[in-house]
Amino acid sequence: MDRSEKKSVLMREAERLIEELLDWEGENEAPNLGEIEEEVLAIREKFGREMIKGVLNDQASKRPVPGPSCPGCGQEMRYKGQKGKQVESLAGGLKVERGYYYCAGCEAGIFPPG
Repeated sequence: MDRSEKKSVLMREAERLIEELLDWEGENEAPNLGEIEEEVLAIREKFGREMIKGVLNDQASKRPVPGPSCPGCGQEMRYKGQKGKQVESLAGGLKVERGYYYCAGCEAGIFPPG
């Protein structure tokens, strides 16, 4: 995905989350500061996860050639395609699509870059 496509995706997500905030504001007539902060921070967290996923997914689509070396035996690992993976980040749990590599000798798989 090129820069302008990525920006477009993120802008759509930002607009969706702004609408979510405005809907929440319309449903909550007189929220206090704590309630406003909770809602804004929750939305900020969602947007942060989307930005992380966008960068990770884009990096994962640039698979290395040749495949990475197996950490167990050192042989070149075989690319098996894109697979979904749940990862934990500082922003919380993320479901990302990553290139998956497999070593037939060790029967081990990895999702580079780490």
